[in-house]
Amino acid sequence: MPSFAPLAWLPKGALGVLKEIARHLLRRPVVGIAAVARTMDGRVLLVRRGDTGTWALPGGTLEWGELLSRALPREVEEETGATFESIGRVTGVYSRPDRDPRFHAVTVCVLAVVKEPVRGPKNLVEICEAQLFAIDALPENLAMGMHDMLSDALADKADVTLE
Repeated sequence: MPSFAPLAWLPKGALGVLKEIARHLLRRPVVGIAAVARTMDGRVLLVRRGDTGTWALPGGTLEWGELLSRALPREVEEETGATFESIGRVTGVYSRPDRDPRFHAVTVCVLAVVKEPVRGPKNLVEICEAQLFAIDALPENLAMGMHDMLSDALADKADVTLE
């Protein structure tokens, strides 16, 4: 058994309890937000990811203490350079653990209206570019299994998808 000298002062069994607490704290899903952001003429705003080179919905994870309604405009503006106009309805909540290889995320997908991007992404390592696509010219496969998120949102269903 490995020695944990810095923790030797702990009562016997405490290390096991600490490991169990850490496992629960560190292995929890994160909350994410993704926007199906469209311009007034109906084009869809997507971002090309720096890590995979594939297209994705703009979005990200909530910061500590942040509201979903604040995270969505922040993420869209940071990743695309587009001015955020308004939030629409929730189109789905997605929790499949295999979507993102980095962590397990529960992603809330929301409709949004944006103006055409004029600035571009803030972090060019994370996001290479932002681009508007006509509905009939959308990329086939989106990163992180987001194709169903986009399809559900564009289907304009009354029911919210819960995965």
